[in-house]
Amino acid sequence: MPERIIIADASCLISLQNIGMLAVLRSLYSDIVVTTRVMQEFGEKLPAWISVSDPATAGYLEMLALNLDAGEASAIALALENPGSLLIIDERKGRAVARQQGLQLIGTLGILVAAKERGIITAIRPILDILERNGFRVSTALRNGILKRLGE
Repeated sequence: MPERIIIADASCLISLQNIGMLAVLRSLYSDIVVTTRVMQEFGEKLPAWISVSDPATAGYLEMLALNLDAGEASAIALALENPGSLLIIDERKGRAVARQQGLQLIGTLGILVAAKERGIITAIRPILDILERNGFRVSTALRNGILKRLGE
């Protein structure tokens, strides 16, 4: 059985890069795929373990681009073309569309929770603090729920 394809939108990449923790993604997923548009939104040279692939057809992309930004639309379109893939996406509107399409998804916070649960990081609280100082928005209820779940 082929390995699951992990497709990322730019927000998680940017957030983790901004705090020097992009390697956490590599620790969880050895290979990640982004679209050309997501690569452009990331704005820096991608590490070798992140490859670029675009949706094969324009149908999904054109439909999604009516309501989402170009990066989100391209990532969701690529995920729709790859059944069983995991989509890394943070924006509320994009997550809602991805869920409506039946896609499996995770966000930056889910990545950090998984990293903590697997022992890749020792504590999530200081990372949440740094993310929030860098403009990442987390509701108090979600933050408290994560910290409680992880015993922090």
